[in-house]
Amino acid sequence: LAERDCARVKRELGGLAAELGVNLVAGSVANVRGGKGYNTACVFDRAGNCVAEYDKTHLFTPMGEHAYFTPGDHLCRFRLDGHDCGLVICYDIRFPEFARTMVLDGARMIFVPAAFNMTTGPAHWELTFRARALDNQIYMLGCAPARDTQAGYISWGHSIVTDPWGKVMKQLDEKEGILIEEIDLDREDQIREQLPLLKHRKSEMYHL
Repeated sequence: LAERDCARVKRELGGLAAELGVNLVAGSVANVRGGKGYNTACVFDRAGNCVAEYDKTHLFTPMGEHAYFTPGDHLCRFRLDGHDCGLVICYDIRFPEFARTMVLDGARMIFVPAAFNMTTGPAHWELTFRARALDNQIYMLGCAPARDTQAGYISWGHSIVTDPWGKVMKQLDEKEGILIEEIDLDREDQIREQLPLLKHRKSEMYHL
């Protein structure tokens, strides 16, 4: 069942964020807005305010997403605890320009609620997170559902955090679990000074 304007998500998960005093990137749900369907993710601050709402831009047509959803038309950047962040959903991570644009606009970390399947997961999950992190010298944080072999769609799982050096800091397996990792933005700055990729871009030769 689809949400309407993410009303229940905003009420219940916004309330949970406020109750626990945490920032919450709430994954994505089927959402109806203005008579159209979207794959939408919401972000809540520690007071439970919805500080960002993002519609998945790149629809995975082999799975028929285009039959149900309208693609989003905007990037998603927001601030949590004073830090600039970005958000993409699943298939969006495969488009390097998308992450690069957010980084050039100031994002220091990108959150990725996603569910790669049992074919793309072992082939591309870790590789893609490491590539986006390395190319953009940024933290990439991916959350995936635990694997349910009885479900119609079987998720690879493996929630992950990769650092600006392209290293996997921590990764879960396919089972339910909690991943806790500390993000060091000073280290991000140090890596960008040691290997100044973003400063050395030849924007006069190639641009987004």
